[in-house]
Amino acid sequence: MKKEVRVVYLDRQLNIEAYNFRGIRQKFPNHFHEYYVIGFIKSGKRHLSCRNKEYNIKNNDLILFNPHDNHTCEQIDGKALDYRCLNIKPNLMKKIVFEIKGEESLPYFVENVIFNSDIVPLLHELYFMIVNDEKDFKKEELFLSIIEQLIDEYSKTLYSSPVKEMNMEIKSVCDFLENNYMKNITLDNLTNLTGTSKYNLIRSFTKQKGISPYSYLESIRINRAKKFLENGVSPIDAALRTGFTDQSHFTKFFKKFIGLTPKQYMNIFIEKGDR
Repeated sequence: MKKEVRVVYLDRQLNIEAYNFRGIRQKFPNHFHEYYVIGFIKSGKRHLSCRNKEYNIKNNDLILFNPHDNHTCEQIDGKALDYRCLNIKPNLMKKIVFEIKGEESLPYFVENVIFNSDIVPLLHELYFMIVNDEKDFKKEELFLSIIEQLIDEYSKTLYSSPVKEMNMEIKSVCDFLENNYMKNITLDNLTNLTGTSKYNLIRSFTKQKGISPYSYLESIRINRAKKFLENGVSPIDAALRTGFTDQSHFTKFFKKFIGLTPKQYMNIFIEKGDR
């Protein structure tokens, strides 16, 4: 059995994260990120569910997640996964779009999977330039070229926010969860906002957001925890600030969603070199 490799690099020049999960078979639950993900499969086959669509992805397939695109995936061939990706925060993406298009807006990628994409070899090259901490401006040139191609070929429109239209009841639930994620929240709290039954709330929320209310809360907590860890907050303090009862629960939960322990994630921002 091959040894698991779970690494993440922080490239200070590009201001992006580069992930590599190799030799893993972990199933990731339904969740979302607050940033763009541009990834590809190096080896192994996975079943991906994203925005109510199902895909079987493999070597050389390109994966594009917009912020808040809910997704879940699991291995389907019995072999270990080798996955690489780049994470790009919306504020950086907006700056890139302005440089390329002269517009202050964000792209929305219409397709989440591009099968056998000719962009994957370019991403692979960029990934290894990041891993090797190359300082030559070729890296930045390649990065901008990739983003331009993705926008031109797979972004249907540019607009100020990738968040879908919601009815007011569901929006009020989202706002409540985002403002109270550190507290002990009950379904009664949520139904008091909407005036509906618990069952109808869960069904309506899941239909509109593609993710259940509790999974939405889990994603918020993990995304907030990541920001605390990036700023040097200890795992135990990050756990307490995001509504977890103890560090053990937080660590298990964080790894289930991110694929890394909180300490592993925090270390990329403080290790020597700070890529």
